[in-house]
Amino acid sequence: MQQPYESPGAVPVLSRPRDTMRVLVVDDDPTVAEVVSGYLDRAGYVVDRAEDGPEALARAAAHWPDLVVLDLMLPGIDGLEVCRRMRGHGPVPVIMLTARDDEDDRILGLEVGADDYVTKPFSPRELVLRVESVLRRTRPATAARTLRSAGLTADPAGRRATKNGSELSLTVREFDLLTFFLRHPGRAFSREDLMREVWGWDFGDLSTVTVHVRRLRAKVEDDPGRPRLIQTVWGVGYRFESTGTVGTGEG
Repeated sequence: MQQPYESPGAVPVLSRPRDTMRVLVVDDDPTVAEVVSGYLDRAGYVVDRAEDGPEALARAAAHWPDLVVLDLMLPGIDGLEVCRRMRGHGPVPVIMLTARDDEDDRILGLEVGADDYVTKPFSPRELVLRVESVLRRTRPATAARTLRSAGLTADPAGRRATKNGSELSLTVREFDLLTFFLRHPGRAFSREDLMREVWGWDFGDLSTVTVHVRRLRAKVEDDPGRPRLIQTVWGVGYRFESTGTVGTGEG
């Protein structure tokens, strides 16, 4: 049986990121917080820790993090509300930790803006890889061209997106999903395809893709219930149509 957590000395030191980045670890379980912080420190990150919701918000206000590893169940203010409040102050990638093995709770975390989640018990090495995956996608793509279609504009270098000239507030994954669709108009992709190409994982809970498509539709479609841009392809997945007919918002 796999051990829930491992000693930081059990794995080789990971390569330090090009730029030193700050990760806020929020968990009221001192063992989890210590192990996660140890792995992230060995990977080269500056790590802040908080034990409850109010402390997490205070630490974020003092030193805005590049990413937050956030437990769902916290004293004072729960992880969902912490995520909402942080997202209200500015864009920040969030990886949610949860001991609950309930799909509704995981989806709720994604709905409030979490970019990814990990269910306890988990492998700390996998968590570090997920952190690196999310942060890698936040770094500017200096050679990438601006993408434009159907009133939408996405600038990968600046990681900014607009709809009819108005800036969109997108999470890291929502932005990645939008740019992927803009780069491949008219092509149908399965949720497995999107998990692999956008999230960078060959496995995972496909409801993550479904939730992010729904959130993205809510921000880019005039009528998310009858989407014209991100359409469901029955039996396959999703397709971006810049001038398509009205589709269904189901799926």
